[in-house]
Amino acid sequence: MSTLPLKENLEKYTHIDSCPIRNVLSRFSGKWPLLILCVLAENESTRFNAIGKAIPDISSKVLSDTLKSLERDGMVSRHLYAEIPPRVEYSLTDMGRSLMPIMGQLIGWALNHFDRFNH
Repeated sequence: MSTLPLKENLEKYTHIDSCPIRNVLSRFSGKWPLLILCVLAENESTRFNAIGKAIPDISSKVLSDTLKSLERDGMVSRHLYAEIPPRVEYSLTDMGRSLMPIMGQLIGWALNHFDRFNH
């Protein structure tokens, strides 16, 4: 636990540019980014349609936008093969892979407490 006085402890969240919750964790707090990262972690290089099949309730546009965002953040790499028709595969970067053990802990916690939230 923090030993900072309450006022100082709360003040760290007011600095918009340097708040890790706002600027890092918020990248994964949406409905889809973590699911996509989990699919990629379990399947290595994965084609767009295969990701969509693994997450059937995501639209193609949202999947595309989320993959672009994850790629921009350095979590996912996109590899385009010069074939006809073109083949595109996505995979986790080293940074994306480094997140997965932490996500595994969160997923374990979620599984242990799922009944409490599933109502």
